[in-house]
Amino acid sequence: MDRSTPIQLVAQYYSENDAAVTSAQPIERTVYANMTSVTGSEWIEGARNGLNPELRFRVFAPDYKGEEILKYNGHYYAIYRTYLERNDIIELYCERRNGTDYPAGQI
Repeated sequence: MDRSTPIQLVAQYYSENDAAVTSAQPIERTVYANMTSVTGSEWIEGARNGLNPELRFRVFAPDYKGEEILKYNGHYYAIYRTYLERNDIIELYCERRNGTDYPAGQI
């Protein structure tokens, strides 16, 4: 499998300041993936469930640590579903959500 597309997986770590206000701090790390479009059946089924499936990324499973946000080509995507394949490969199904202005807002 060709994993030559760099993507950033974004984890959110929460910290508390001196005034006891908690805020999310995004931490990005780069991994390499194989990017494809979602299948027609995935798109139809996702639309039925109120999702907007757009892209699928196949990454080495140990590289994925449960992140819910992915950055690709400067755009942020929500990971709405994963699928573990054979040979330590995991598929990350992503969508862009309206009103997304990350990191200022939440995806």
